[in-house]
Order: sequence, then structure tokens, then C-alpha cells
Amino acid sequence: MGRLDRYVSVEDFRQLARRRLPKSVFEFVDGGAGQELTLRDNRAGFERIRLLPRVLTDVSHPDLATTLWSRTYPTPLVISPMGSCALVRPGADIAIAKAAAPRGIPYTLSTMATTGIERMARAVQGPLWFQLYVLKDFDFNRRLVRQAEEFGYSALVVTVDLQTGGKREKDLRNGISIPLRPSLRHMIEGIAHPGWSFRLLRGGLPQFENVRGYLGDTSAGLTIAARVGRNLHAGFDWDDFRTIRDWWKGPLIVKGVLHPDDAARLIGEGADGVWVSNHGGRQLDGAISSIDAIGAVHAAVGGQAPILIDSGIRTGMDVIKARARGATASAVGRAALFGAVEGQAGVERVLDILLEEIATGLKLCGVPGFQQVGPDLISPAG
Repeated sequence: MGRLDRYVSVEDFRQLARRRLPKSVFEFVDGGAGQELTLRDNRAGFERIRLLPRVLTDVSHPDLATTLWSRTYPTPLVISPMGSCALVRPGADIAIAKAAAPRGIPYTLSTMATTGIERMARAVQGPLWFQLYVLKDFDFNRRLVRQAEEFGYSALVVTVDLQTGGKREKDLRNGISIPLRPSLRHMIEGIAHPGWSFRLLRGGLPQFENVRGYLGDTSAGLTIAARVGRNLHAGFDWDDFRTIRDWWKGPLIVKGVLHPDDAARLIGEGADGVWVSNHGGRQLDGAISSIDAIGAVHAAVGGQAPILIDSGIRTGMDVIKARARGATASAVGRAALFGAVEGQAGVERVLDILLEEIATGLKLCGVPGFQQVGPDLISPAG
């Protein structure tokens, strides 16, 4: 039995991360905006759903495959875009992508990643997507999109729910920023977590590699959310979206959609997919949970385009519940990052746990294949 086999759930890795990381870093990863109402409801939404399984169906070979834009992927998982991963462990971006690649799971590289577009493409042989935060400088946006195209990223994910940085109270109290400006508090936390400190010092202080020289103000006291937020294009509108649509010839997914009318209009304006997300509860506190929003989005979009979902997914059963509500695929962020505390092997273990849970869940629900999961699996009582 391998050392990591004793961790049997994503929650086990979350608790490992809580122990291994300085409190301020763990709270940056684990926390949300404001009073964390949306953060909590993301989990509660999944936990409220009850399933109505069927029996006497041959489920001896559960099929986890899902189809996006006529391409079949072996699993229904996607890695969500995440910035600042190197705070957890140097090279965490690449570790997560390398764990995802042999499993056929697309890795979405964030504009605010701590690994650059070119370096990721050269390091990983697997499906790569690029996520664009729409910055004020459209020439800079264009350069990022061109670079993603040049290095073979197969889909563009445009995030639309970050008009400004959400108020992350824990980050404000903890003074978490990039570049990291160590305070006495951080030094004390670092001494208490020598393994983390040694790796960070050896790996070098993380930077937003894709926007080096662009973000400008590196003042102490600015949280990561606030620093990024100052450079976002708060005026981003439908005309701007059409411009970006014209730049990109491949599949374009719009991330951060909760309202069904927005979803329908986006498909009408040329989006190839809608990603239902409240940014993991890190932006608008009090927003509807993604799992509660997706039903209406699915009703509005119908079978016109794939629907992805993130925010709160911690188990394989969550992925099945999301499918029953209309999701074509589910994206995980924090779950993978918790695994990255143990490097690539930790992420591999997290992904295998989720895939095993999906396979077991399909069997116990009496559904031979993931794509056959439908709304009838959800109990009317749940």
C-alpha cells in the first residue's frame, strides 16, 4: 500500500493541506469572499440533492467518457484555471497538468498562473486550454490569445465574473499577496512549516508569469484579488466579447455564467460553451450556488452547446449530480490544489479518487455510462 493510499477522499487531502501549509496560505486557497455565504452554499447545494437509483442494469463496465465539440474525452473532469498555485508548492501548475494529461483531463491555464503559456505547453503532453481574464489593454489580451494559439492550446476560456476583485477578508487580514512580501507573521508561520518554507525559498518567490510587467502596482497591502482587480476591464461588454470571438478560431467557452438569459445570449453571440461558475465563492458573496443555477441555464441553452460547472465539487457523486442537472463536464480547482501539497503524486491520487468515485457512483445508480445520466436520476424529494 503506497503512502498516499491512506488518503481516501478529497477532504483527506484538504485536511493534509491544512496541516502542511501556513495558515495564511491555506486560507487563501480554501477561503471565499465576504462572509463566505456562497462558498458554503456551493457545498450545501450538492449535499441537498438526493438520487433515485435503478437496479438490474448491466453496470459491469462503467463508461466515464464525455463529448465536447465532437471530441470524446475519457473522463468528465476538467481542471479549473487557478492563479497563484506556486504558493502551495513550487511547480504546482505543472504538477497538476502532468497528473491530468495521461488521464485525458484538460488542464486550463489561468492568465494569472505562476507558470507561463509557453513553459506549460513544452512541459505537458495533454489537452491544454487557456483562460483569459479580460484586461484593460486589449492589445495585451490579443497577445495572450495569439500565444495560446501558437503553442497549441485547444480551447479558450473567457472569464466574465471578475469585473473587480472580490473582497477576501481572510486575505486582507493575512496579508497574502504576489509578489509575496513576508511579514513577521509570515516568518513565524514559515518557521512552523519548514518543509513549505524550504521549497518556496528553493523555487523562488512566485510571479504571475503571463502578465510580467503588466500589472504595475506591486504595493504591499494589496491582496492578490485587489491587485488583479485593478487591471481588469470592468467595461467589458458584448461588443468586446464579439472582438475576442473573432480572434479565436477554436472552441470558446465563457466562464462565470449564472443567469440563464446570459447563457442563451452568449450561445447566440457565438460562444461554443457555457461554464456555470460563481468563481468558487471567491467573488460575489451571496451569489447562487453553481449547482442550483445550472438547471435554468440548461433549460435556456438546451442541447445547443456543452455546459461545464465548477464551484464546490469535492466528490465523484457531485460530478454525477451535476450531470443529472445538465452539466456535460465538471471542473475541479481546489481539490487538485489540495493534492498538489504532495506534488504530482498527490494530484494523481486526488484525480484517481474522483474517477473511482464516479465509476462506483454510476454502478450504484444503475447507469452504465456517464452520458446516460439524466434528470430522472434526481429524486423529486431532492
